[in-house]
Amino acid sequence: MTRRLVLTHSALVLMVLAALAIPLGYLYQRSEQQQALRQLEREAEVVAAYIDAELDEDDQEGADEIAASAARRWRGTVSFAAGPARSLAIDGDVMTAYVPINPGRPDDGSIRVSVPADPVIDQVHQFWALLAAASVAVLALSVAVAYALARWISKPVRVLEHATRRLADDSGPAVAQPAGPPELRRLADTFNRTAARLHSVLEARGTFVEHASHQLKSPLAALRLRLENLEPDVAPAGAANLDAALAETERLDKLVNTLLDLTLIERREEEPSAVDLAAEAAERAAVWEPLAREKNVRVEATATGPVPVPAAAGSIEQILDNLISNALRAAPPGTVIRLETSTVDGRAELHVIDSGQGLPADQRERALEPFWRAPGAPKGGSGLGLALVRKLAEADGAHVRLDAADPSGIDAVVTFDVWRERPPSPSHSPSPALAPSRSPAPAPSPWPSPSPSPSPSPSPSPSPSPEIEWRN
Repeated sequence: MTRRLVLTHSALVLMVLAALAIPLGYLYQRSEQQQALRQLEREAEVVAAYIDAELDEDDQEGADEIAASAARRWRGTVSFAAGPARSLAIDGDVMTAYVPINPGRPDDGSIRVSVPADPVIDQVHQFWALLAAASVAVLALSVAVAYALARWISKPVRVLEHATRRLADDSGPAVAQPAGPPELRRLADTFNRTAARLHSVLEARGTFVEHASHQLKSPLAALRLRLENLEPDVAPAGAANLDAALAETERLDKLVNTLLDLTLIERREEEPSAVDLAAEAAERAAVWEPLAREKNVRVEATATGPVPVPAAAGSIEQILDNLISNALRAAPPGTVIRLETSTVDGRAELHVIDSGQGLPADQRERALEPFWRAPGAPKGGSGLGLALVRKLAEADGAHVRLDAADPSGIDAVVTFDVWRERPPSPSHSPSPALAPSRSPAPAPSPWPSPSPSPSPSPSPSPSPSPEIEWRN
């Protein structure tokens, strides 16, 4: 806005200066030329009078001497011409005047006086230069004044812009101080009321979800315990209903945990640190392998090398757990879930690929929305798993999309920025850029999207550190 105001004002001033300076310059040039020609005409008439007096005495040599003396004085030429013509002209850098020798005797002829026009031209050029310098000075002064006025006029708009940015980024109190014209003051007041109401609504929503999630955890745990204690007293005919009730309780517990995680993500203020995406994928593949083996599915992690990315602690672990959980439900027996990490065009990519039936393009886009479930999906899913993945990725500055896998299935792609800081030396404490961030408990907590599945548990015997299959 400031630039446009300055450019508009400067263009207007420039047009006014051009409309004034150019005609003034031409008027001055014409005036100086006419004045110089009139002066030359008067001096030529004086010389003609002296020459006429010499000719009256039949002294041609005296007339020639007067003409030569005048020519030397003017650094030009003086010559005799036939005819009584009287004219004044400037041809390039030469001024010429024709005057009759004796106005009363036209037959005596006239003299032609030609002198350099350099003094007049130099004076005109000096005036043009002075006019241009004055115009530039006026234009510069007008630009400075226009910039100050534009800054003063646009200051309330900039205040509103900064407040809007703080509101969008949730980086501080979005308060715009009313200033400027009455219209902008009213706009600032309206914005402040809107921002305050929006902040209170979001705060109330987050507080409600957080409190509700916390308050529901204990009753759900008690309900599940009571249902499990009823198992010896339930007749065989009611065992199926008891199992269904336990499954619904487990699904509700996962739903509550997911809602709580979503709320915590929105309120998270933790600075991201460097995490090796390839090492995280290898670790989660090793953790999920026992559960996948029960379904005759393998989980493989491949990478082209270490891929450090900025992420909050535990964020990539949750992203991988949810994506692997969804892929495990969709993968047919005898297939492989591939976890691939690489760097493409300066961006780090994580691929979780299954060989299931896949989804159409429109459903792949909607699958990232909260509570959306695919048509015909088995009962029991919460529809929050992929929504949580997107929230976690966006909090780390990443992007999530679902592509079609070849020949079938879903290719869940998470694109991160590459960590730019220099990794610390090996003599220092381990850096998160070179090792995965580990949570206190090794078992993941997946939140399913289509249908529930039991949480995998690590193998009873301690397993060696996961190794990455480096693929060239």
